[in-house]
Amino acid sequence: MEKMEHIIHEDQKNDRIDKAISSINEEWSRSQVQQWIKEGHVLVNGLKVKTNYKCSVNDQVEIIIPEPEELDVVAEEMNLDIYFEDSDVLVVNKPKGMVVHPAPGHSSGTLVNGLMAHCTDLSGINGVLRPGIVHRIDKDTSGLLMVAKSDLAHESLVNQLVAKTVTRKYKAIVHGHIPHDYGTIDAPLGRDTRDRQSMTVVDNGKHAVTHFHVIERFKDFTYVECQLETGRTHQIRVHMKYIGFPLVGDPKYGPRKTLDINGQALHAGLLGFNHPRTNEYLEFEAPLPAEFEELLLNLRNNH
Repeated sequence: MEKMEHIIHEDQKNDRIDKAISSINEEWSRSQVQQWIKEGHVLVNGLKVKTNYKCSVNDQVEIIIPEPEELDVVAEEMNLDIYFEDSDVLVVNKPKGMVVHPAPGHSSGTLVNGLMAHCTDLSGINGVLRPGIVHRIDKDTSGLLMVAKSDLAHESLVNQLVAKTVTRKYKAIVHGHIPHDYGTIDAPLGRDTRDRQSMTVVDNGKHAVTHFHVIERFKDFTYVECQLETGRTHQIRVHMKYIGFPLVGDPKYGPRKTLDINGQALHAGLLGFNHPRTNEYLEFEAPLPAEFEELLLNLRNNH
């Protein structure tokens, strides 16, 4: 187990202890920290506390970080929509509603479970929970993902993502009537201090850039294509909300009154990258899911 010490400063005075600790490291979720507190892994001034303990200035906090849960990720037969595959890389069209990789409490039914049944030679760089995974899309976002089958491919694809040479274009339907045809959103993203499960625009966040252009306008909605220059968590969803045009159906960043489509109207439709071994540029395009097409048809009919 790893130990960490933290002193409560003036800006954390009267904060709940679970909030104060989860703000130390963006990888620690509030629910995870609450579990540590309940299990006695957090001491304040040498004593165990409850999750609603209110912090005082100069409180000495000791955090005993438990060993990560070892998960046995089981291969599961799935009907995966494979667009390309060779000995180095695989491109798959992920359906809406599927989680990309397992996590504690959610160890089955993920894309990784299906990939492990489909092929045994996934890159091991990201460990047992995320073999072959070099980038992700959200559970309720559909579309294309590249998966590394060798360590050489993994390093190459990650380097291409860092160098911003991977082409990633998404189709989305947003609330509101975007008046201009083209736009670029350049706004840094970080964890929302009020909700550690959400991202928001913050001054000290990570650099994030999204380009968009309007495909079609309806009475109260706009159909757009967004191209990622960077790939931050929830980037398109947060950026479109930031400029006043949140995604239709988005349960986290959209308005309460929205179209009922069980999650955001967002599809990763185009993916392009250089092959890790041959350096040949490969580009793939996945059609809109039927539910997305039906939503567009309804908007056109109502319009």
